[in-house]
Amino acid sequence: MFRTRLISGILLVAAALLTIMCGGYVLLFTLACISVIGVNELYRAMKMMEKPFDLLELTGYLSVVMYYAAALVNFQEYGLFALICGLILMLFVYVFTYPRYRAGQVMTAFFAVVYVAVMLSFIYLIREQEAGGRYLVWLVFLCSWGCDTCAYCVGKLFGKHKMTPVLSPKKSVEGAVGGVAGAALLGAVYGALTRTAGGDAVLYAVVCAVGALISMAGDLAASAIKRNQEIKDYGKLIPGHGGILDRFDSVIITAPVIYYLVKIIVDLSGNA
Repeated sequence: MFRTRLISGILLVAAALLTIMCGGYVLLFTLACISVIGVNELYRAMKMMEKPFDLLELTGYLSVVMYYAAALVNFQEYGLFALICGLILMLFVYVFTYPRYRAGQVMTAFFAVVYVAVMLSFIYLIREQEAGGRYLVWLVFLCSWGCDTCAYCVGKLFGKHKMTPVLSPKKSVEGAVGGVAGAALLGAVYGALTRTAGGDAVLYAVVCAVGALISMAGDLAASAIKRNQEIKDYGKLIPGHGGILDRFDSVIITAPVIYYLVKIIVDLSGNA
């Protein structure tokens, strides 16, 4: 099991390296595909549909495609508009097929689009920034996957106090502290290594520490949904890891936070 998980992890990192380094259409298309799969996993987990490829389900996928098309053209001008259009389409389906769907199903359909597609799109938005986007985007993964790895190692070695005993009994306070500290250290090292490209060890450490805290909340939120729905994993796409949401649960919630923290840093450095 460990070997399978390790190989899958290496391949996953390699794929992330390739797509993010390419950026542009390659990254956008990859994120759009990942988002559709992630939305599908959440729909299945929530048992939203009685049969596959239901009309409301298809409307959710169409909403993802519309949103990413808008992000490609101009996120600032059309991103929110595309999201609203997706909601309106879902309401049309809800109204004109009534009483086929319940209100909770429509809410779940829209929530999945925002939670998965919109949040993940911030990876693309960071990468495409003119002010060092190709370097700043890696902060998302340093603080989320870095925190996850460091928290696991520290928790295994020193973990004694349960952080969330009911929700996730294996997670410890010591592991959480180690995860945040580890992510901050990774950020500092990365900032020092990219200093010639505008990197800053202290600022990157702070960003990664904040991002790590947020990533733990994202990880636990995804776990809470699984416990509510009484499932072990969201899917089986990634051997040893589960589904897209099992591997990207912390990245999903971290990406928007890093995006806005980066914007603040860029604005402050520009005004300095």
